[in-house]
Amino acid sequence: MSKSIQLKVENKVAYITFNRPEVFNSFNREMAFSLQETLDACEANKDVRAIVLTGNGKAFCAGQDLKEVTDPDLNPGFKKILEEHYNPIITRIRSIKKPIIGAINGVAAGAGANIALACDIVVAHEKVSFIQAFSLIGLVPDSAGTYFLPRLIGFQKALALAMLGDKIGAEEAEKMGMIYKCVPTEEFDETINKLALKLANMPTKALGMIKELFNKSMTNDLESQLALESKLQIEAAQSEDYKEGVAAFIEKRKPNFKGN
Repeated sequence: MSKSIQLKVENKVAYITFNRPEVFNSFNREMAFSLQETLDACEANKDVRAIVLTGNGKAFCAGQDLKEVTDPDLNPGFKKILEEHYNPIITRIRSIKKPIIGAINGVAAGAGANIALACDIVVAHEKVSFIQAFSLIGLVPDSAGTYFLPRLIGFQKALALAMLGDKIGAEEAEKMGMIYKCVPTEEFDETINKLALKLANMPTKALGMIKELFNKSMTNDLESQLALESKLQIEAAQSEDYKEGVAAFIEKRKPNFKGN
């Protein structure tokens, strides 16, 4: 495991932590590949039923490490950065059929902000800020920022944030629907752990199907979405978790879901 990405698995939850605090957890090539490998490992690990993405230090992630792109000896070029670093990261976050919590512990800027928004459930503490910082250095949003942001908060607001590069606090981000929840700083860790444990003990096969349905709803027409709902509902109804959920309801006890 790379030093730039830390992984801890406990109680069926994988905690993935960005670990370059000296540069606000900004990405270089090694860190991008390490995150992809770690996400793949969590997807394959049957003992992992929920994933948490967070950062060490004062930042969640400040986006791309600009030292890498300005050093002729290190710069992989924007084509490689996008096609080999960020695009595969976003694709993995959206395609992994396990719930992924974005635990935003500090500033999320540029690609870091958009990696956060790609997570299934985003929770930030009250001192966190989100910044579409691209335009401030003459770039355009990447890492699916132009895909998710307008769908989360609306076209006009998203376009303004992308153009102006405004800093948005977590409380405002919650109010505009950019994130699920803003919590007091002192309650942040406890909130994340409780949420992760709750998800890990839910019927995670069904949660993966819900994720797939919401992904496809971004592009499906109504008829296609209804057909997919029917297909996945029939599959869900054949799962062991469904049988357990119904039995627990009838017997008035807590269900013991296994994720299958």
